[in-house]
Amino acid sequence: MFRTALRNVLAHKARLLMTVLAVMLGVAFVSGTLVFTNTISGALQRSSAKGFDHVDVAVQPKYQDAEGDRVGKAPALTQAVLDRSAQVPGAASAVGVVGGFTAVADRDGKLVGNGFSTRGGNYWGTEDPRYPLVGGHAPKGPGEILIDSETAERTGYRVGDTVRLSVDGPVLTPTVTGVFTTDDGNVAAGGSLTLFDTATAQKLFGKPGTYDEIAVEAKPGVTQAALKGQLDRALPADLVETTTGEQLAEDQAETIASSMSGMQQSLLVFAGIALFVGTFIIANTFTMLVAQRTKELALLRAVGASRRQITRSVLIEAFVVGLIAAVAGLAAGIGIGAGLRALMGSLDATVPDGPLVVSPGTIVSAFAVGVLVTMLAAWLPARRAAKIPPVAAMSSVHAKASARSLVLRNTLGSLFSAAGVAVVLAATTMGGTDGQAPMGLGAVLLIIGVFILTPLLSRPLIAATSPVLRLFGVAGKLARQNSVRNPRRTAATASALMIGLTLITGMTVMAGSLQKSIDKMAASAIEADYVVSMANGNLLSTDVEKKLKRAGDVTATSPLRSSPSRIGGETEYLTGVDGSTIGELTELELADGSFTVDGTRVTVDDTTAEQHGWRAGSAFTVAYEDGRKQKLTVAGVYEGNEMMRGIMIDTATLTPHQSDPADMQVMVKTSGGASDAAKDRLEKALGSNPAIKVQDKKDLSHEIAQMFTLMLNMLYGLLAMAVIVAVLGVVNTLAMSVFERSQEIGMLRAIGLDRRGIKRMVRLESLVISLFGGVLGIGLGVFFGWAAGRLLGSSMPTYELVLPWGRMAVFLLLAAAVGVLAALWPARRAARLNTLQAIKAE
Repeated sequence: MFRTALRNVLAHKARLLMTVLAVMLGVAFVSGTLVFTNTISGALQRSSAKGFDHVDVAVQPKYQDAEGDRVGKAPALTQAVLDRSAQVPGAASAVGVVGGFTAVADRDGKLVGNGFSTRGGNYWGTEDPRYPLVGGHAPKGPGEILIDSETAERTGYRVGDTVRLSVDGPVLTPTVTGVFTTDDGNVAAGGSLTLFDTATAQKLFGKPGTYDEIAVEAKPGVTQAALKGQLDRALPADLVETTTGEQLAEDQAETIASSMSGMQQSLLVFAGIALFVGTFIIANTFTMLVAQRTKELALLRAVGASRRQITRSVLIEAFVVGLIAAVAGLAAGIGIGAGLRALMGSLDATVPDGPLVVSPGTIVSAFAVGVLVTMLAAWLPARRAAKIPPVAAMSSVHAKASARSLVLRNTLGSLFSAAGVAVVLAATTMGGTDGQAPMGLGAVLLIIGVFILTPLLSRPLIAATSPVLRLFGVAGKLARQNSVRNPRRTAATASALMIGLTLITGMTVMAGSLQKSIDKMAASAIEADYVVSMANGNLLSTDVEKKLKRAGDVTATSPLRSSPSRIGGETEYLTGVDGSTIGELTELELADGSFTVDGTRVTVDDTTAEQHGWRAGSAFTVAYEDGRKQKLTVAGVYEGNEMMRGIMIDTATLTPHQSDPADMQVMVKTSGGASDAAKDRLEKALGSNPAIKVQDKKDLSHEIAQMFTLMLNMLYGLLAMAVIVAVLGVVNTLAMSVFERSQEIGMLRAIGLDRRGIKRMVRLESLVISLFGGVLGIGLGVFFGWAAGRLLGSSMPTYELVLPWGRMAVFLLLAAAVGVLAALWPARRAARLNTLQAIKAE
């Protein structure tokens, strides 16, 4: 039986090649994802570990939890803590570290890197071992800086050049006095690192005389654990905590692995979709092979082969196919991993150098996925093969599915579909987070139910194409009949396209609807012409608003300033605004009272008011971050949204209680409204600063929408894998259909249907099957998009369903194109059949 199975594998090379391709694509996606994420993660971990080469023990401030009316915060590391750290017996040196966001402009005035990886720090003394100089000298004062060698190479800056940069808003123009090398992971990933002398760094980052961290290096022969113990005894345990360099490296590695896991899981989801779609093709292929070998299997049964041996024979074939596909998929996956890494480099999202990581887990996963998926898909055809009665098979009487089995299938499909619709509808009535799990469960149940019902649905939907197919004469009529001849096989093939288009359509509906709701939210909540903020979301210097007020045509400005406080023993964040202008710059719906912000009167969003039981006229006591208390009165309650929410308090009341005031954003209104000229004037008033964004309402909406657009484009690209697998499925089904109808095709040729008519018949059949899957997929996608929108609408009042008719038409055309392309080879094969040999075929 083993030899028989191997012979059968080699006897049907073309069809088995398509099965191998279907499995290989899924395996390649899985292994490529693992290789890519493991390679990036490993490179970042090695790079970050190098960053701790000069840190045996790190001394960090210990965060103080909020208690009573006191706001929790981290204490500062003073010079006294640094001196005591350097004096412990095992310490060779102690370096004070301070840093923060620093935006560097290139020679064209554009930001180097992106906002989250452009950092600044301090250079310790005249020779800092952490940052070896490759040219120039250490910075000496506020007018001098060092830049990393990669930034120097990208921008063309050299020692002696003047650079424009910003830390919190105002533009600085220091001189480059030196270039250094670094293993910093952010720099390796395309960011930049700028170093100032320690005193300048402390002043710029708002930490005069203090440090973020103290890096202590051990003397030769002193272990990190021993040095940590000495520091723990010498330093106040209630103010600082110590961590060894080894532990820091491990923690960083875990953080990197955790951040990569999200990407890995997302990519693996799409790999699973490709495998799921490929399962239909595998099952179809083995069903076809069993049908081809009906007499052979019956003969084996007649000469003594048991049902178990027949089943085992088919499963051995599946094992061999899966093994070949796993090997090919692993090789292709390694290539995909290398290609994705190269693609990141071409997009300027570079990563540290390092070898391609092909872990044992990746190899095991590739073989497990390839073999298991193939054998599971072949199990049902194997059971069917074993149940073929020897006498009936040898007489060429192949039993079709009984009416009872179809009734059972339709009943089961109806139950699954009904349960799925009920759960999805129930989820739409829940809150955003609570409804996510039921929504996912309902979606899975409904997709399974529709898949089971697809043979039943195929007849009426394909019958609806009759008027169009009649235009193609006999070929069109035959194509319709062939499409419904074996509804199970047609359904399995159409389901491959259905799943892919369901996901694409659902995400497109959600993305379009979210974009519309964000536009409405920006228009309804913000009356300001512009919102000014830092490129990386950091805080702005209060000088920014002062400069904006002096700009031409500016009629009103207001900062949005966040400050922690304690109210009723809980931490609440206050939003400081200019009470005299905030009404001109926002347009929020009032739920109660009046929109008044001045003195001790505040305006509160509806969610916060509900949590505390407040309404207009309610009074409460607040403890500011400096510990002082004050009684405030709720003047009004407004309907909050994603852009505006919180307890709004006048900055004149809030600022005296802040140790280091800074703004999240500044809203600006101009006399002439939003225009390119007004925007240009505001940017020039801020010194054409690369670190600052000046955005109008459209810019804000576009920035948020970019995330959805990027996600959608990734989705389209990843689901292209499932579409390719679906194409293979249609090719497979048509090839099977051509084989089964060889005698029929020969008769059609004999009675006058020419080769062109045969090709047209096969192409139309493929087109009908593909459009059937496309209609089902788009219909389900619209339903899921609507349901997910209802779930989002519970937390986003401006949500509005938008049906992208244009894109849905494109998706339907895509399904048609899949059908046409998939039919090329089977149609050509059918037209080339020898008429006499086909008529004699059994």
